[in-house]
Amino acid sequence: MKFLRFTWLFAMLFAVSQLAFAALTKDDATGLVKKATAAYKANGKEKLVADVNTAKGAFDKGELYVFLYDLTGTLVAHPQKPESVGKNNYQVPDDEGKLFRKEIIDNAKQGKSGWVDYKSKNPTTGKLETKSAYYEPVGDLVAVAGIYK
Repeated sequence: MKFLRFTWLFAMLFAVSQLAFAALTKDDATGLVKKATAAYKANGKEKLVADVNTAKGAFDKGELYVFLYDLTGTLVAHPQKPESVGKNNYQVPDDEGKLFRKEIIDNAKQGKSGWVDYKSKNPTTGKLETKSAYYEPVGDLVAVAGIYK
């Protein structure tokens, strides 16, 4: 009987741990960006910027988080890299030379939302990996969230 309880408990803990480390999906990134655009519409720009700049806040879910650019490519808010806020990244390429931020900003200026792939060092694995970012213009900002593939 004790063995059965132990086996059941182990199985449950394993199942929960797998959920905690489940891979993020494009729907997760899209949903978080849509949440940010809804917050902008409901509470305005200043509140959204403050909320996105809050570590472990409503827009910081660990590996998944929203960050905001203005339409010049300047980072306006980032919950995990506050030291980068205020820097213009419009012409800054990824590690393989792709100007993905320029692509995001240029499309957002035209009212377009969508996906862009680029290379980024995954802080979990330490390896250069492909990251897909969903972006959406909101007012004079662009809300972005990305997932590793």
